[in-house]
Amino acid sequence: MELAGETEPAEAAMAPASKNAKEGSRSRGRRRWRKGKAKASRLIHNMDLRTMTQSLVTLAEDNIAFFSSQGPGETAQRLSGVFAGVREQALGLEPALGRLLGVAHLFDLDPETPANGYRSLVHTARCCLAHLLHKSRYVASNRCSIFFRTSHNLAELEAYLAALTQLRALVYYAQRLLVTNQPGVLFFEGDEGLTADFLREYVTLHKGCFYGRCLGFQFTPAIRPFLQTISIGLVSFGEHYKRNETGLSVAASSLFTSGRFAIDPELRGAEFERIIQNLDVHFWKAFWNITEMEVLSSLANMASATVRVSRLLSLPPEAFEMPLTANPTLTVTISPPLAHTGPGPVLVRLISYDLREGQDSEELSSLVKSNGQRSLELWPRPQQAPRSRSLIVHFHGGGFVAQTSKSHEPYLKSWAQELGAPIVSIDYSLAPEAPFPRALEECFFAYCWAIKHCTLLGSTGERICLAGDSAGGNLCFTVALRAAAYGVRVPDGIMAAYPATMLQPAASPSRLLSLMDPLLPLSVLSKCVSAYAGAKTEDHSNSDQKALGMMGLVRRDTALLLRDFRLGASSWLNSFLELSGRKSQKMSEPIAGLSAPLLSEPMRRSVSEAALAQPQGPLGTDSLRNLTLRDLSLRGNSETSSDTPEMSLSAETLGPSTPSDVNFLLPPEDAGEEAEAKNELSPMDRGLGVHAAFPEGFHPRRSSQGATQMPLYSSPIVKNPFMSPLLAPDSMLKSLPPVHIVACALDPMLDDSVMLARRLRNLGQPVTLRVVEDLPHGFLTLAALCRETRQAAELCVERIRLVLTPPAGPAPAPPPV
Repeated sequence: MELAGETEPAEAAMAPASKNAKEGSRSRGRRRWRKGKAKASRLIHNMDLRTMTQSLVTLAEDNIAFFSSQGPGETAQRLSGVFAGVREQALGLEPALGRLLGVAHLFDLDPETPANGYRSLVHTARCCLAHLLHKSRYVASNRCSIFFRTSHNLAELEAYLAALTQLRALVYYAQRLLVTNQPGVLFFEGDEGLTADFLREYVTLHKGCFYGRCLGFQFTPAIRPFLQTISIGLVSFGEHYKRNETGLSVAASSLFTSGRFAIDPELRGAEFERIIQNLDVHFWKAFWNITEMEVLSSLANMASATVRVSRLLSLPPEAFEMPLTANPTLTVTISPPLAHTGPGPVLVRLISYDLREGQDSEELSSLVKSNGQRSLELWPRPQQAPRSRSLIVHFHGGGFVAQTSKSHEPYLKSWAQELGAPIVSIDYSLAPEAPFPRALEECFFAYCWAIKHCTLLGSTGERICLAGDSAGGNLCFTVALRAAAYGVRVPDGIMAAYPATMLQPAASPSRLLSLMDPLLPLSVLSKCVSAYAGAKTEDHSNSDQKALGMMGLVRRDTALLLRDFRLGASSWLNSFLELSGRKSQKMSEPIAGLSAPLLSEPMRRSVSEAALAQPQGPLGTDSLRNLTLRDLSLRGNSETSSDTPEMSLSAETLGPSTPSDVNFLLPPEDAGEEAEAKNELSPMDRGLGVHAAFPEGFHPRRSSQGATQMPLYSSPIVKNPFMSPLLAPDSMLKSLPPVHIVACALDPMLDDSVMLARRLRNLGQPVTLRVVEDLPHGFLTLAALCRETRQAAELCVERIRLVLTPPAGPAPAPPPV
């Protein structure tokens, strides 16, 4: 494990007489130090949990004895106290982790895929323990050295002790889920009131410790510098968001305001926690869309593969006919998207490594969006490449609220090159302006259009694969379900990377990881889901900005760039320190209960006014009863009245799934095994309920950032199977094609993938689940960052290739369109 901030051995800093000899000695010292650290990391990784805990406790006691003997100095007392805390938390955590490990295998898809939220929690806790063990060894070996940096090591030890304390709280929450849930179910099954109580208690936990010195400690070391850069940019962006500044204006401002966040991890962690808890979905839309800026997207494309075709097309909102799969002589009308905003064109991006037949036709050229990117290289060549037998239809991620195909274009270009197939990426409308089911309608319309006009796209359409990540993975499943409901051609397979399949605010072991995830905190996930579900959101944006649009804002901010530089660092610092008397903008629908105290220290104040004062919405005010997992019957689909699920065309008529059709549970033989495992828990653990207190003497840290703006109740629409495919009845899931899921072990949405794969496996549906280690949610957009992300992206390509490879035997004729 890579440990940041360590001091190098003293012998590496000894200075020879000659400058060259001095540099050579330092270089050799660094190599020895790195080799020793890598060896120690491997040894720690191979330790079992009990041995690791015992070693940590022994080292902690040794350090306690040493620093207690150093007199009454404050630093020595703090070091002694922090090691005493490490010993206490490690001894309390070890038995709880052991109990989770004892039952974690019962929630795996199969023995070859050991992955679920319980395992991820144990792995994360082990990472924290391993770091503390390494740091404790370092302190014990160097505490008498004149090169020992006392303040630095004390700050790091205190930060990781705070993280270990919060992890212990998460493990206790996981135990409560374990003893409350039905066998084989990873999601919490309490009723609406218990769910709200559980989440209300969970969101009060302190999170800032995970965003400072401990940022990304659970991920591969190559990811951590990137996460640190993102976190610094996020808190800087948050400061200027309320000033109606975006684009290059924020970039210029951040040059002068981000320095203090880089050198003060505790300040950065506090600001990060404040931002993720209190800023609304419009902030996240603006922040995530920074990658859409021409400068950043051009830099990303420079490092990606060069393709012959990249054209933004505008599909006209005109209805067309599609043949039914069961009887091609009959057709069904595919209507243009209608929900919320009425008929409108759908934007798609065609990406192809080679210029193929049909891609330069006049008919396709007439669809090219005039003000969009148009890249079509037509230099002389012997002949055009023939049409590919395959076609990939891609849905991008972004929490349903941000990004477009342009954000995902770099890795899509690589896919087009490696797979030799054209890719059609759909730029569906985004929430909260276009909530469910607008995105689904547009994606389904574009999917059907691509099948019907595949020859224009450079494909014969023999093999069609749906691919998407995160929110796009959700749309892959729902588009396929809708195609089956309409009776039109279902894709030949689905590749979903870290998909969101359960959009209810239900607790699960992996969802607990959102407490420390810098890319997908629970509050942000909840705000995105609420926006997609159509819940009313606060509108802090300026009407002039809405009229300008993203590119207009960039042009406006370019004019402001020189102004920002003229202000200089001193002006920005004065602006930051100045006590602001301005009130935050009025919300469209104010809610009673505003309470958020200001911090006493000026340097700890955030100039984001939404972070200083935000309303706390009423909890549990939804008058409609939510469908919970406990309501789902054990019966299969034997009582289903029809083999074809009823399909509606609007959000109002898309009702929740029939409880009798849904079966989340494992076969009875597995239930008995888990019941035995539960009986092995101590009487105290078996008595733990959602409301149970922590063990006597243990008190996790609570957040000091004021009220958390996060809806803790669920809208009935999120139970719709076309929004939460995990809640679809068995009869609908049986209509899905072969499914390939690539998930992340440390992703808060890991359990979404595991549970869907388990349901499909129990139904006899072809499904594969591959779980990559030590990578965060969204690794596809980080594919060029390091070796681990490239390997994970290659795994996604392999899964798509399995779909595009035709089955053995004579090649089937293309289906009629």
